[in-house]
Amino acid sequence: MSELKAIVEALIFASPEPVTFKALGKLLDSEPKEDIAAAVDAVRQDYGRPGGLQFVDIAGGYQIVTRPELHEWVRRLFHERTSQKLSVAALETLAVIAYRQPVTAPEIAEIRGVNTSGVLGTLADRKLVKIVGRKSVVGRPFMYGTTREFLERFGLNDVTDLPKVEDMSELLGFDLPSGLGELEPQTALPFDGVEATEASDVTEVADVIEVTEENDDPIQ
Repeated sequence: MSELKAIVEALIFASPEPVTFKALGKLLDSEPKEDIAAAVDAVRQDYGRPGGLQFVDIAGGYQIVTRPELHEWVRRLFHERTSQKLSVAALETLAVIAYRQPVTAPEIAEIRGVNTSGVLGTLADRKLVKIVGRKSVVGRPFMYGTTREFLERFGLNDVTDLPKVEDMSELLGFDLPSGLGELEPQTALPFDGVEATEASDVTEVADVIEVTEENDDPIQ
C-alpha cells in the first residue's frame, strides 16, 4: 500500500491537469479499485497538514497545488505578471451562465439588460464557457455552459458546488440579477452528429451574433 500511495501521489503531482479516478484506474489496471481509492484517501490525509501544498478535489479529479495564500511568491518565481482580471460585465455574464446553464445569448442579454455578444467572446477566449447544444425553439439558438477550465479556475469540483447567489454577490462585490439562482435549468439539444462545440469556437459564433444583433446598445 505504501508503494501504491507513492505512485498515486506522483501521478497526481506530475499531471498538469486534474487526474480523475477513472484515469488512475486505467494507469493502475493491475490494482484493485478499492486499493486505489484507499491510496488516494491516504495522500489526501497527508496533505491535510500545514504546508506549502494542498490536495484538492477539483473539476471531477484530483490535484496537488500550491496554497492560494502563497500565489504571490510562486508568481515571482516564474516572473509572471498578474493575469488580467475579468471586467464586472464579464463576471456578471459568467455568473448568469454558471447559474442558468444551459442558456442562450438572448436569454443572457434579457437577464442582464444589455448586449452580451462581445463578453461571450471574451469568456470563450479564456476558455471559461462553451457551446453545449441548441435550444428547442424556432431558430434553434446556441446554448452556453461553463467548461472544465471554469471549474479549475474557481476551485470547484462540480457546478453544484457553486455558492448561493447572495454569497457570490458578496464575494464579487456587486449585486447579481435577482432570482438568478431560483431559475429552473433547461435542456440543450445535442448537435446533429457533432460533439459539443469547443470553447475556442464560441468566439466565431459570438462575432456572428455581434454583426447580426438588432439591439444597438453598446456591448458590455
